[in-house]
Amino acid sequence: MKRSSFFTLASFLILIGLAALTLRPSEPSPPVSQFTGLTMGTTFTVTLAGDIDATTLDAIKQEAFAVLEDINQKMSTYLPSSEVSRFSDEQTTEWMPVSTATAEVVDLALRIGAETAGAFDITVGPLVDLWGFGPVSRPDLVPAPSDIDRLLAITGYEKVECRLAPPMLRKVDPRLRIDLSAIAKGYAADRVAARLLSRGLHDFIVEVGGEVVVRGAKGPQTPWRIGIESPLSDRREIGDVLSLRDMAMATSGDYRNYFEDNGRRYSHTIDPRTGYPIDHALAAVTILDPSCARADALATAFMVLGPDQAFSLAEKANIAALLIVKTPSGFVEKRSKAFQAKAPQSL
Repeated sequence: MKRSSFFTLASFLILIGLAALTLRPSEPSPPVSQFTGLTMGTTFTVTLAGDIDATTLDAIKQEAFAVLEDINQKMSTYLPSSEVSRFSDEQTTEWMPVSTATAEVVDLALRIGAETAGAFDITVGPLVDLWGFGPVSRPDLVPAPSDIDRLLAITGYEKVECRLAPPMLRKVDPRLRIDLSAIAKGYAADRVAARLLSRGLHDFIVEVGGEVVVRGAKGPQTPWRIGIESPLSDRREIGDVLSLRDMAMATSGDYRNYFEDNGRRYSHTIDPRTGYPIDHALAAVTILDPSCARADALATAFMVLGPDQAFSLAEKANIAALLIVKTPSGFVEKRSKAFQAKAPQSL
């Protein structure tokens, strides 16, 4: 029995737009300023084009930290006082007032749940915990079918109701719990980017736990270049390099967080419709969208759907999606028409 896991930062995305290896020897690298930190159980990085004095950079850093901490205080599943934790703990079907931010994220999550026929579900946390991929460490054991069925009965995105004015949440089943971790990082990247734009900054990258918002360019003739890692479990290699501008990007994959039992691999991505880990040939997904929160959620949903359903939805709904599919002869890329239009490859 074996478990494999990965560290979140840059597990799929490498911001190689900052690295000298992406520049020809004759090209001087445009100046950038950068700061990093910890948030929401992961890391974040903000990269700003141009020369910025230390005092201004420090002020920007403090504002970014404040935005991220505010979201963490509202949406964390680790903090008992957060709105998400209090809503989950409440054993009632009464409406509970929440912040506008929390209501907006839940509302988007529920809409994506409906759009993907339940492949994205913010109530799947108990099943993730049951399979041993939650925050509490437990033995790598395949759960009993009866335990899976028991939890399926108390999960389901359609059992959560949301109002935006005034912002409130309600459970149809009082036992239900919610977890926004598959959408909150993208939302946090969006919020930090919005704060930078309000400051008059237009050329930057915001990365939170691997989810990225790109605005403007690194320099007059230098776009931001974002590397996508190949889905290899034994080593790290860059598969694609994209030139992006004014776009959000999120990824999901199943190749570094799993356990094996009797020769079978069990992925950390749980299909909320069945209660079992995904078992198909889709190795990784990259989504491009104006909203990083939406891209974040769709990347998770597409991993659940698998290569055929995901690609069909991408084409039908005009979603910019890159699917990396495992085949007997190696990995094969499938790019939706929207992805081809939005993401020219870099040299």
